Amino acid sequence: MNFDFSDDLKQLRDQARRFLSERCTPAVVRRSLDGQETFAADLWREIAEMGWIGAAIPEEFGGAGLGYEGLCVLAEEMGRAVAPVPFGSTAYLAAEAILTAGSDAQRQEYLPKLADGSLIGCLALSEGSGNPEPSAIHARVVGGRLTGTKWPVADGGIADIAVVVAIDEHRQIGLFVADLAGVRRRDLQTLDPTRNHARLDFDATPVQRLTSGGGWGSVQRVLDRAAILFAFEQVGGADACLQMAREYAQERFAFGRPIGSFQAIKHKLADMYVALELARSNAYYGAWALGADATDLALAAATARVSATEAFHLASKENIQTHGGVGFTWAVDCHLFYRRSKQLGLGIGSAPFWKNRLVDLLETRNVA
Repeated sequence: MNFDFSDDLKQLRDQARRFLSERCTPAVVRRSLDGQETFAADLWREIAEMGWIGAAIPEEFGGAGLGYEGLCVLAEEMGRAVAPVPFGSTAYLAAEAILTAGSDAQRQEYLPKLADGSLIGCLALSEGSGNPEPSAIHARVVGGRLTGTKWPVADGGIADIAVVVAIDEHRQIGLFVADLAGVRRRDLQTLDPTRNHARLDFDATPVQRLTSGGGWGSVQRVLDRAAILFAFEQVGGADACLQMAREYAQERFAFGRPIGSFQAIKHKLADMYVALELARSNAYYGAWALGADATDLALAAATARVSATEAFHLASKENIQTHGGVGFTWAVDCHLFYRRSKQLGLGIGSAPFWKNRLVDLLETRNVA
């Protein structure tokens, strides 16, 4: 079976790459890094106008109806550009949660506004340190009002709505939508300032429950689907690191020879390439599983997540090493990718969390 993308999707990928290379330059990324702006609002507006945010949202709910493979293609290019916009939080998490767990009325209410960029969404899951587990959820919803604290929440400081994981009156975990107007927020310092993170304090905040969002299974379903999309971002970032390292190795001379001719550098580049291609093949299978809603989607998601996290971390680290001393400086762009690799590697659960999930899924399948 061929899991490659169609010619139309490859054309979309090429167009997205050209656009982002022109509109999401390192100077744009550094404005967020330096604190000049919270996120690239102009870029976000243009992305929304092209329909990227709503790529996987059906047309009946205001989306572009390109399907999940179209969203995967765009995710890879967003990762390649380390775009400082709330694309993942809105498209992979908030929109997906509402699309998969919301009623038709809730979809009609929120999805068109998420798709056109007039609403920024986020997922409020974590309550401090630790991985996403049912036992880590303490926020409570009583009488339709939410009380509790969520942190760190990716893009929580700039989002308009949050899909919140909380416990209801019957001590059941559910997904709830909260309007963040009036919610107390505090921006948090993280390794990657190009992606906003915040602490959200809910104090009897009105919420509405996503009608099909009951139990931890609904939360894990959102995380599994997002894991594949984030894997494409990580693949895009890893590919950009490999190309940066390769180009520098060809241009930088030492002892009268390009450093790319030295065995140590060749091995670094080869290791980056092997890890990247493994992650890419797993991500491509994940894209198929996501689009087909395959029975092994969870397994495909865990596999893609683990391999893409490792590939991006390795590539971003070895890119710095290949650049040598200048790779550690603020002026060179290597650290932009290293920062993003760490942020993406923790955003929906750490590498050990997803490795454990992968092992559990494999053991379950073998027993069955």
